[in-house]
Amino acid sequence: MRIAFVPPRYGLEIVGGAEYAVRMFAEHLCRAGDDVEVFTTCARSAASWADEYPEGSEVVNQVPVHRFPSRGGRAPDFAATSTAVFERGLRGSEIEERWVDQQGPVCPGALDAAAASGADAVVFYPYLYWPTVHGVRRLGSRAIVHPAAHDEPALGLAPYRDVMAGGRALVFQTESERDLVRRYFEVEHLPQLLLGLGVEVAPPGPDPAATRSALGLGDRPYLLCLGRVDDGKGAGRLASLFTAYKDRNAGPLSLVFAGPVVDRPPSRPDVVVAGVVDDVTKWGLLRGAEALVNPSPHEAFSIVLMEAWTAGRPVIVNAACAATREHCARSGGGLWFGGAPSFEAVVGRLHRDAVLRGRLGKAGAAYVERSFLWPSLIDRYRAFLHRVL
Repeated sequence: MRIAFVPPRYGLEIVGGAEYAVRMFAEHLCRAGDDVEVFTTCARSAASWADEYPEGSEVVNQVPVHRFPSRGGRAPDFAATSTAVFERGLRGSEIEERWVDQQGPVCPGALDAAAASGADAVVFYPYLYWPTVHGVRRLGSRAIVHPAAHDEPALGLAPYRDVMAGGRALVFQTESERDLVRRYFEVEHLPQLLLGLGVEVAPPGPDPAATRSALGLGDRPYLLCLGRVDDGKGAGRLASLFTAYKDRNAGPLSLVFAGPVVDRPPSRPDVVVAGVVDDVTKWGLLRGAEALVNPSPHEAFSIVLMEAWTAGRPVIVNAACAATREHCARSGGGLWFGGAPSFEAVVGRLHRDAVLRGRLGKAGAAYVERSFLWPSLIDRYRAFLHRVL
């Protein structure tokens, strides 16, 4: 089977959730024997879509990747158009199409090459950006759409009707995502797969003590927030909630942020901002944490939850995020908070009860093993593609 992926950006350095998922699907399908190619832009940053990677083709972890310069990145007046659409309520095909164009990345070259590739399936992932909107319109009979949708204002814009209803099939990450898309769009005529994302089995080691030493944590217990340190992902709110918790509950408990820093939290002795960490340090942090906290209100799946569970750790999530709350409810592997009182109750309970932490971590690990290890997940995905094509 020949499969083409058309993400808005692609590369080993890119840690965005959807883009990382695309890379994992492409690499695992390639290992399974499929003919896989990626057609994408030269962008690294989703904030600007500036051309940073060189134009042309290269092989990334055995997958051929073809990069094309964008005709337009994030337009200077995108913020003004967003204000007009979402705050002033201006709607209509012209301004909504302009919003998609200004959001970017506008890259006709990637679509031309994907169309000419002869791929049996052209996979678009996620729903939000210009390549998906125009790619599904152009290649609908071959288009497999992974929306990676969550409840956000953009989902209601008219161009996304073409994305959700115009392809060959839809692939969802959670039940809540599937229900959301079905609530917004008429998609009953399309084949649909509830798949999720795959996760690797946690590697042996490393010793959490070595990670503690490298980051100056000593023997302090800590919560871990893993991923982009960005107020849009809930990092600022988490720092504020943790500060309020510590003001009322003295003790050694600390909070560690590990990931690219967009918005740095206020400096405190019990808040450690580690920045980007390598895989060895990441797994050491996961194994040593009392719990992983994902404070984001907008997640379509959340790989970091799966990684925490494979390391045997419980998780704490934002109750406003349907996808992560669904994972916790289905697995029995985590708890959720809505505001400061529930955050204090959840953190205090887990901090005091090592038996509870172990029980939640075990339940989460069993959930991942049942549903989200790569080999079985790729088998289900390939069988679905064969069936719909």
